[in-house]
Amino acid sequence: MRSWTKACGLLITSIGLMACSASPTGRNQLLLFSNTEMSSLGAQSFEQMKKEIPISQDRKTNTYVQCVANAIIAQVPKQSGFNTWEVIVFDSEQVNAFALPGGKIGVYTGLLNVATNQDQLATVIGHELAHVLASHSNERLSQSQLANVGLQITDVVLGASEYGQYRDITMAALGVGVQYGVILPYGRRQESEADILGLELMAKAGFDPKQSVELWKNMAKASDGKQPPELLSTHPSHDTRIEDLSRTMQSLPNYSLSAPNCH
Repeated sequence: MRSWTKACGLLITSIGLMACSASPTGRNQLLLFSNTEMSSLGAQSFEQMKKEIPISQDRKTNTYVQCVANAIIAQVPKQSGFNTWEVIVFDSEQVNAFALPGGKIGVYTGLLNVATNQDQLATVIGHELAHVLASHSNERLSQSQLANVGLQITDVVLGASEYGQYRDITMAALGVGVQYGVILPYGRRQESEADILGLELMAKAGFDPKQSVELWKNMAKASDGKQPPELLSTHPSHDTRIEDLSRTMQSLPNYSLSAPNCH
């Protein structure tokens, strides 16, 4: 901890606006941007996505996803600063979902073919909200800034006219860059942290945490052996993820299975 504080002090002196912080699990983080700046960037990116990706008009699907998301959102700590969320279902075969700073949630219809019940969908939404609550986008964007990736990221966050020019990099940093051919994935520690925090969120909402394991079994089947070996990937392997979730479940309080019936 002493060396971390010293390192942060040196960075603050040499760079200026810098925040050394700790994630909800106590992991050290370096955050360059304010919540207001990150929310602004998240909102800009979300509006751009709504223009470019078809939005599902299926009432039943939208009601279902909104119901699950609302149950998870109700468990978000009030002091987090994220009290209002917009949920959009994108009509796409991608097996994916995301959440952005500024209270934005996107779910792709393709995910519903793999997350086969509301508990599994709650696992994914809880995981994505956890990325936001743990400031993972801020952390990754800050790392990109320090590495001079994009160079003008600070200007983009502050609303400069160059947003279009640097859109791919900033959206990748937020976790939605795959749609635009740019991937800047969360690291293993961030993914594992989101698994733990997301599992607690969905369990508090009354969903069955055991279904998180079933979800990743489904994910493993859907990947059909396409996932690279864990040492060559920034993400935990499916097996590692299942083991970590199973271990986390053992330490969870005995929450009642009281989730709404969203079917």
